[in-house]
Amino acid sequence: MPLVIDGGRIPTRWAEKNRLLPAVSTARNIKGAERVRIALINNMPDPALEDTELQFFELLETAADHVPVSVKLFSLPGVRRGDRGKQHLSEFYDGIEDLWNSRFDGVIMTGTEPHQPDLRQEPYWPALVEVFDWAERHTSSTILSCLAAHAGVLHSDGIARHPMWYKMCGVFESQRIGDHALTNLIAGPIRFPHSRWNEVREDDLTACGYTVLTKSSEAGVDCFVKRKKKSLFVHFQGHPEYEARTLFKEYRRDLRRFLTGERKTYPYVPHGYFDAAATKTLTEFREKALSQPREELMAEFPEAAVTGNLQRTWSAAATCVYRKWLHYLVSRKADASAFAAISRVVFDPMQRKRFATSER
Repeated sequence: MPLVIDGGRIPTRWAEKNRLLPAVSTARNIKGAERVRIALINNMPDPALEDTELQFFELLETAADHVPVSVKLFSLPGVRRGDRGKQHLSEFYDGIEDLWNSRFDGVIMTGTEPHQPDLRQEPYWPALVEVFDWAERHTSSTILSCLAAHAGVLHSDGIARHPMWYKMCGVFESQRIGDHALTNLIAGPIRFPHSRWNEVREDDLTACGYTVLTKSSEAGVDCFVKRKKKSLFVHFQGHPEYEARTLFKEYRRDLRRFLTGERKTYPYVPHGYFDAAATKTLTEFREKALSQPREELMAEFPEAAVTGNLQRTWSAAATCVYRKWLHYLVSRKADASAFAAISRVVFDPMQRKRFATSER
């Protein structure tokens, strides 16, 4: 079922991809009681802002199957933005203050590039924790991605993240831990992309009541959950939503940063991502770049030679997890509707007598 972008104009790239008019959402054609409403709080930096929209839109649309889903876009104040990012937000996003008086079944929140060792010193931290506290009381489930997951456990349980001496980047195979509705129908290996400089550790999480669903012997904890008041919080240290070329774009960005002097170390080739031929080509380019580190070398970067065979090998697992998550939202919505119907009968003075009589 086509995904509905609620509350404003359809972002241009999604409209072009689906041959839609960049017009006001048609969410009014779907009854509110039938559709699952999701707030996507996209905090990614400007270069990844629109890519991230597409990644989540495509994943949700694929996972939705026959479930009608609408998405409304938000972003936190305090995230660094350039003119292009500000313009995009003004055209297609709602202000975070509009979240408080809205009703959503679920929330998805992305991370952003941190600029402080302590996340509590980031300018967006006050708004971030306000969203966490709101989501606990007003949603059935909340998904936190990467840095947002680290911020969530820091706020709720004081769990600190640990810096790593290298960037955990690549596609890693995980094992399913225990039995949980979100992961128990995944067929075959679970492989998700990771891209981060920090981690939260299993012992710290389990000591605070989190349940680890998947973990990797190389990348550590992948997915973990905990109920916080009304909402089931689902945390990903990885990125199931990534498209096939996303890790490549990040690698190319990090390489450029090295050649311009913004980064001190040459980036590692993402683990489990490129085939043998592409890895060999990138290794040869690395030798040249280390001997002549200058930005002009990017003109010789062998992009076409290394991207031809890239595949989204994690697609099936990602779709399965998000489909189960949407079904969870549907079930919670149905439970709430049934409870509300019973309550109207039991507590309506005119209906209570009839209800009692029928139970005799």
